[in-house]
Amino acid sequence: MTDDNSTPVMYCANHPQRETNLRCNRCNKPICSECAVLTPTGYRCKECVRLQQKTFDTAEWIDYPIAILIAGVLGFIGSIIAGALGFFTIFIAPVAGVIIAEGIRMVTRKHRSKLLYQVSATAAGLGSLPRILILLLGIFFSNPAGGANLSVLLSLAFQVLYTFLVVSTVYYRLRGISLSI
Repeated sequence: MTDDNSTPVMYCANHPQRETNLRCNRCNKPICSECAVLTPTGYRCKECVRLQQKTFDTAEWIDYPIAILIAGVLGFIGSIIAGALGFFTIFIAPVAGVIIAEGIRMVTRKHRSKLLYQVSATAAGLGSLPRILILLLGIFFSNPAGGANLSVLLSLAFQVLYTFLVVSTVYYRLRGISLSI
């Protein structure tokens, strides 16, 4: 319906029962607040955002094995260094994650895709896994009574912390998310 002084009533393209005054700034389709995605250039429908995102996935098949190799090897080396530093793992792990992410970015020529980031983070975690397994075996086989040495438990805790921090840092660094205050 239209009034003489008002604009025509629009309904969301995906939810025909919802009135809206919002349109996608790319395809001009009417969208409700649930369907709208805020972009730096305005609101867009989810379909246009999805189409635009696909143009940014530039990774090639060779990037995946290279990223796995680099993340795995550097993750393992970092876990050995972090194991020797104990408490300072809290400070070393994010630095190791940045080094791994930037190494991957450099070798893959800044190619990107969501799967590449996920594979890289997983490989970094798997690279630090051998050190965790060695510490777990040390706990189970060092003391027949089943009690664990406090220093071995602390080493295991710092190693798990290293793995968590490296995996999250690699993923978020490659993805381009920056935390600002």
